[in-house]
Amino acid sequence: MSQPSPTPQQIPVVVLAGFLGSGKTTLLNHLLHRSGGSRIGAIVNDFGAIEIDAMAVAGALGDSTVSLGNGCLCCAVDASELDQYLERLAEPSLGIDVIVIEASGLAEPQELVRMLLASEHPGVVYGGLVEVVDAVEFHDTRARHPEIDRHLALADLVVVNKLDRAADGERVLGLVRSLVDRAAVVPATYGRIDPEFLFDCRPGEERIGQLSFDDLHEHGGDEDGHAGHLHAAYDSLSFVSREPFDPRRLMTFLDSRPEGLYRIKGYIDFGPHDVRNRYAVHAVGRFLRFYPEPWPGGGERLTQLVLIGSGIDAPALGKELEACRSEAPHADEHGMWGVLRYVRDPEADLADPA
Repeated sequence: MSQPSPTPQQIPVVVLAGFLGSGKTTLLNHLLHRSGGSRIGAIVNDFGAIEIDAMAVAGALGDSTVSLGNGCLCCAVDASELDQYLERLAEPSLGIDVIVIEASGLAEPQELVRMLLASEHPGVVYGGLVEVVDAVEFHDTRARHPEIDRHLALADLVVVNKLDRAADGERVLGLVRSLVDRAAVVPATYGRIDPEFLFDCRPGEERIGQLSFDDLHEHGGDEDGHAGHLHAAYDSLSFVSREPFDPRRLMTFLDSRPEGLYRIKGYIDFGPHDVRNRYAVHAVGRFLRFYPEPWPGGGERLTQLVLIGSGIDAPALGKELEACRSEAPHADEHGMWGVLRYVRDPEADLADPA
């Protein structure tokens, strides 16, 4: 899943997986139409000679790139061409904010994840694995494809789709939650999830590199006639601190975050632990990354966070974040080790003995 613009050069790449008929293309179309001003590049790894999913996404059959009316791109590729198309979509002139790879229904998602993590392209960064589950067919799918348990264990976000048609939807949700490894489990119908779970929906006029808190509450109307905002079903917390955070306390908070907390995004000030950089943080379910970047000149150094979830105790989480504040004037020599484990950076990797 994606981060709040860790650097101007890096584009988060989200892998969208799920077995045949789970609703991946419907979900991707939903994201394309609700991007909130963000430009999405979509890579469709279709199965078979005719790229049906690519046609459904783009509205036309193309063997490489299709330009959509809303400024998104869709590429029909197989996994062996992944690096080539990532390079194309990461071209700065395209202005892509996030890339979503829709894996084939018969693909092994861990292979795509492995390729992304091994990629040396400086313009992209892995943004997480989303697994889509068909609630109606889940028991039969699991009987035919027992490997789905492995896929769920790898996922960072699980979308349990078609709940409106499932006779035992709550049972399926409970079973899926028992199979995941700290992943966020989101119920859905027609693939409608809030894009904020995956990436920052950034209005076109928003200043580059700035995190918008307004987009949590100001989504436009629903073009398909369904009233209300997607965020209405979820809780959110906006947190700002002028005091730096203690990295050890923050990692304790992140390691114990509740199941219903789907998304964390924002910027962290670690004060004397790193006076040059702020740390963009991106968490979706169990997926967690920090992205150090130089402080912008002239502005106040703040910690700014947005937390999104379902059934979360926002006041309690706010108090836990307040407890992460630190007034220590000097840095603990080893205090940043826990944070650096989640920084995908060669220098940080060398600094981190884990």
